[in-house]
Amino acid sequence: MFSKEESRKLREEFWISFGKSFPRKWLLYNTKIKGLSFKFYFDTKKAFVSLDLEDDLENRINCWEKLEALKGILHSEYLPDAIYEEEFYLDNGKEISRIYIPLEQKVSIHNKNTWRDVMEFFFEKMTLFEAFFEEYRDIIKP
Repeated sequence: MFSKEESRKLREEFWISFGKSFPRKWLLYNTKIKGLSFKFYFDTKKAFVSLDLEDDLENRINCWEKLEALKGILHSEYLPDAIYEEEFYLDNGKEISRIYIPLEQKVSIHNKNTWRDVMEFFFEKMTLFEAFFEEYRDIIKP
């Protein structure tokens, strides 16, 4: 078991190490589409990359319909394992729409032996996700 401070330091160390191992500027929140962002997620049980839609309902539905229309392309040319969830609830109860790719391996941010696998997964999957987005940005944006 780790104290909060030990856990915080491990998380910080992971993200610093990831940035040094795979130095590049990720899109993340800089998509230029309101409410659409890319995220890396890694905790004590799982890791995934996601595209999250958190805008007001009308804009979210509009953008989601476009992403749904591109689902076949995303699956066939970029990320065959991408999971679409139109109604996804965050821990705080907020409803968003999410497309994500989970790492199908038992990992923990507290276990440094799993870090390399997670970093390589993040780099590979987010690179593909961003390539898809860049190619179809004009279709996705409102």
